[in-house]
Amino acid sequence: MSDQVRAHVHVSGNVQGVFFRATTRDTAEEHGVDGWVKNLPDGRVEAVFEGSESAVDAMVEFCHEGSPAARVDDVEVTSEEPQGLDGFEIRR
Repeated sequence: MSDQVRAHVHVSGNVQGVFFRATTRDTAEEHGVDGWVKNLPDGRVEAVFEGSESAVDAMVEFCHEGSPAARVDDVEVTSEEPQGLDGFEIRR
């Protein structure tokens, strides 16, 4: 599992109510990335991505664009130790 990486991401801007979470989930599944995504009370979206470095990098890149209706102002990324997540879920 040493080839796995984990990115913890906070996305700010107009990212709630614009299908950001659903699009993130679909994109993660396309890239074979495990993790989760959820809305935060302060209007940001928080997500965790685990997978190969290239797949996780692709997800972080995706977060800079988001869903078609989203407007992303900032993306904060923290690297963490992978925890072996399985699947990708939208958390509420």
